[in-house]
Amino acid sequence: MKRFVEGVVRGQSTLFPASLDDYVTEDNPVRAVDVFVDGLDLDKLGFVGVQPLDTGRPSYHPGTMLKLYIYGYLNRIPSSRRLERECQRNIEMIWLTGQLAPDFKTIADFRKDNGKAIREVCREFVALCRKLDLFSEASVAIDGSKFKAVNARDKNFTEAKMKRRFERIDESITRYLSQLETADRHGDAVPEAKVDRLKGKIEKLKDEIGRLNAINAEMMKSEDKQISLSDPDARSMATSGKDTGIVGYNVQIAVDTQHHLIVAHDVTNVGSDRHQLVNMAEQARAEMAVETLDVVADRGYYEGEELRACEEAGITVTLPKPLTSGAKAAGRFGKQDFIYVAAEDVYRCPAGERLTHRFTNQEDGKMLRRYWTNACQSCALKAQCTTGPQRRISRWEHEAVLERVQQRLDQDPNKMTLRRKTVEHPFGTLKDWMGATHFLMRGRHKVATEMALNVLAYNMKRVIAILGCRPLLEAMQT
Repeated sequence: MKRFVEGVVRGQSTLFPASLDDYVTEDNPVRAVDVFVDGLDLDKLGFVGVQPLDTGRPSYHPGTMLKLYIYGYLNRIPSSRRLERECQRNIEMIWLTGQLAPDFKTIADFRKDNGKAIREVCREFVALCRKLDLFSEASVAIDGSKFKAVNARDKNFTEAKMKRRFERIDESITRYLSQLETADRHGDAVPEAKVDRLKGKIEKLKDEIGRLNAINAEMMKSEDKQISLSDPDARSMATSGKDTGIVGYNVQIAVDTQHHLIVAHDVTNVGSDRHQLVNMAEQARAEMAVETLDVVADRGYYEGEELRACEEAGITVTLPKPLTSGAKAAGRFGKQDFIYVAAEDVYRCPAGERLTHRFTNQEDGKMLRRYWTNACQSCALKAQCTTGPQRRISRWEHEAVLERVQQRLDQDPNKMTLRRKTVEHPFGTLKDWMGATHFLMRGRHKVATEMALNVLAYNMKRVIAILGCRPLLEAMQT
């Protein structure tokens, strides 16, 4: 084979075998995994088996198993069976584990038994990023996204889904009974096999009704009147598409606006983001070790008490207000068309009239001040304002907090562009890595462990892209 680069003959013996270390370059990311895990206090983090037993078969060191998993998620190999194969054929994995090859059950059990400790490892890498001064700007973007659970939509039941299933079964039984009546009228002209098949289908549907009744009884015992058969913690959640949804989890992340590192994350089975703002902002501030924090989010997080709690905690939030005004949708003036004059405690309407404070009452736990004027009846703009005798405006006792949030957005509308380009990309990357099925494990706590490994892998790749592998190695070794 002339004029080709030729490989070594497979049967050729060598006097001095090549060193395993020679197969892994100095700037290979696998070295960063090795150094990072070696620098952790695994016993303090809570890993099982750090102190070996005096008797019994020796076990694999938790550090080795952790390295295996971090490398796996860095290279999109989350499956324990695939990791088992990689330990036998992947030269980087062979180098990392010292030629150890645990079986898939041992690998899977490590992730299952050390969930809390693995989640702490993710936080340790965020702490390392903080020491490397990668969070110099105390600013994050917060968002949530729906990830699929190991639970098919047909194995998730809500009250509405259950009602539709019973209706479909009733329709099918009616149709089959009608076909049986037609068969009876035709007598022997209809084959017996067809009659038996129709009767069999009716029996199966009756059995299905019994099964669904048992599931319905269990469902009604749950707090949210919902049940998932494969993953009990998974919930049906609406997505952005019309009439679409998935059975899964709502993953929350807070992303640093400077380097796009995931500072904090959480996994919840509540589909709405409405009450997640304080939780994520507080986590982000704690991880970044700062007193004040600038947060930008989308309108899904807009909730008065959450915004007030953030302001009291020194967290500055910028986000748009949802446009839910029925009057505005009907072509009339919305509340935003009325100007509040704080010095006089009145609202000025589009016609220039003053709406004064009339009384205060409590609604849904909030103290609301009510404003109106008696000049509405003779107002030329009344048809554009209200269909009632008067246009009444309600003002929450902490409405000033919401006005400051709106003022910040008006002064810097580019914040929403910053939010989108900061937090949407990590979600897209993570979902691409995780594949069409997203999560592999069942149960919220196990899913949280899986998410922590994905976030750790994302952050590690991101830091290597920012600093380079060798500078990161040097930083971890000092």
